[in-house]
Amino acid sequence: MHYVSAEGLGKSYGIKPLFKNLGFHIEEGDKIALIARNGSGKSTLLKIIAGKETPEEGKLWVHKDVTVALFEQEPSFIDELSVLDNIFHHNHPVINVIKQYEAASESEDADALGDAIVKMDELNAWDFDSKVKQILGKLNIHQFRQKTGTLSGGQRKRVALARTLIDIGFEHRHVLLIMDEPTNHLDVTTVEWLEHYLNQEKVTLLLVTHDRYFLDAVCNEIWEMDGSDLYVYKGDYENYVEKKAARLEQQASGIDKAKNLYRKELEWIRKQPKARTTKSKSRIDAFSDVETKAKQRMQDNQVQLQVKMSRLGGKVAELKKVYKAYGNHTILKGFDYTFAKGERIGIVGKNGVGKSTFLNMLQGIEKADSGKINIGETVIFGYYSQQGLEIKEDIRVIAYVKNIAENFPLANGGSLSAAQFLQLFLFDPDQQHTFISKLSGGEKKRLLLLSILFRNPNFLILDEPTNDLDLPTLGVLENFLSEYQGCLLIVSHDRYFMDRLTDHLFVFEGDGEIRDFPGNYTQYRIWKKEQEEEARLQLTANRLPEGNHIQSAATKVPDTVPQKRKPSYKEKREFELLQKEIEALAKEKKTITEKLNTDSIPFGQLQQFSSRIGELSQLLDDKELRWLELSEMMDDA
Repeated sequence: MHYVSAEGLGKSYGIKPLFKNLGFHIEEGDKIALIARNGSGKSTLLKIIAGKETPEEGKLWVHKDVTVALFEQEPSFIDELSVLDNIFHHNHPVINVIKQYEAASESEDADALGDAIVKMDELNAWDFDSKVKQILGKLNIHQFRQKTGTLSGGQRKRVALARTLIDIGFEHRHVLLIMDEPTNHLDVTTVEWLEHYLNQEKVTLLLVTHDRYFLDAVCNEIWEMDGSDLYVYKGDYENYVEKKAARLEQQASGIDKAKNLYRKELEWIRKQPKARTTKSKSRIDAFSDVETKAKQRMQDNQVQLQVKMSRLGGKVAELKKVYKAYGNHTILKGFDYTFAKGERIGIVGKNGVGKSTFLNMLQGIEKADSGKINIGETVIFGYYSQQGLEIKEDIRVIAYVKNIAENFPLANGGSLSAAQFLQLFLFDPDQQHTFISKLSGGEKKRLLLLSILFRNPNFLILDEPTNDLDLPTLGVLENFLSEYQGCLLIVSHDRYFMDRLTDHLFVFEGDGEIRDFPGNYTQYRIWKKEQEEEARLQLTANRLPEGNHIQSAATKVPDTVPQKRKPSYKEKREFELLQKEIEALAKEKKTITEKLNTDSIPFGQLQQFSSRIGELSQLLDDKELRWLELSEMMDDA
């Protein structure tokens, strides 16, 4: 089914054209990632497709049976209303009854809860309520009565994401889901859950994201918007990079040929007499096209600088028996570590475990409760925080950078001017003379990052540097940091970024415990899942009757041929247990449903039963899916 068509779309802000003459088609089942530089109009294009803005030029057609759901970078709410009211904002019978049921579950009104349960039964809303509970639980949304205006930026993002996913969940018609940076401010566990959720849902998807692993997991097509051109690449991000490189090489070759032709035609033009024949007039008209192509400029995002870094002495930083706590909340508990030259460390852990506090203590912004933190005399910190630019008065981009330094030193004895350094980080000459207030949010983050690097620190601390940066800028930053000779400390939920730039990790496990993991982020996630599986298997083994054993995941010999392998004893046993568990869960659900349909149930039991119904629906879904997977293996064996 054909969802969307666009022809000749154009949009400008003032005299600055964002894009023009764009054309594209979206078909049912497409899963598309849109890539472009900050400030080129990605978010505006998404809003145009969603009907939030109108194009100045061109035509847009959306199929009348298609519902367009837009998840924006900066979500809008009615701040005076509660989280519950903002999430369940649609006037739809199923949505209304679930909202009534969730509100009654938090109250002590047995009559209201009983009435909601009856309506849930009538509308067969339990399955959808189970999905709603899964979404709210995975996004860690529990304070339904809290006013939305009191939420933090990250909390607002999660509530907006929950609202969007719930909206598309009850829509049984054709849905086009448009998402603008959905992974910002989400931890890796939540991002991985979102990947799985979007792959399970039958939606057509158009998204903007800087998370390349997320992009590969949910998309099979990439659109690159470059001015008036829209390039389409089928496949994953790696294929896009390869195909784009081939395109740029071909484009550069075409420009070189045009330059040679331009020189010849220019010489011919200069020699022409005033009286011209029809043939020469035709050649003169064609000359304009040749000149335009010859004067094209290729954008080179490959930054390879031999930086003359400020000298870093033998002593970098040393932490001895460092303790830090806020009340009962322990951040560090006797932490010891000595930093070496050129270390590249990633910091991971759940929100609230003290990652930012650790960074502040290292820089002397916060003090330790006890212990010693010794910093080498030659250390120059460069700190990229999430707060963004803090500038008292509005100035032009080039003036802001020149206030830091006029030149950036290179190892070969040369230097780059402020303007040249800006251009390397994708600020063209026109943008350099723009007022900072006119920049987009992503462009301001890029300028902040550039200004920190321009100070030439020898110990870089980057706290979530990838949020709000576009993929072209990330490529520039990664190329720069890959050549960086100083110490590098990174806090990021971007798995691709961490894998490329870090050698080992500080894993904040909570309660003051920090694990030094020898590997990159992906290796840590694999190890963590293996540990969780091992613990789960051990727990299952402890519950089995004596004489039954489950092979340990750590000692299991991997199959040499993964296709149609024979099920292990563990999987056979799991299959047998699943059959019994599914029967028991289905029986329990039936029993509770019958009890809910009777009168005179105490309020406490009524709450427990209604909550258990949702849990049982989710458990049955998960176990039936696993049973089907194992069943196929049994058939192949």
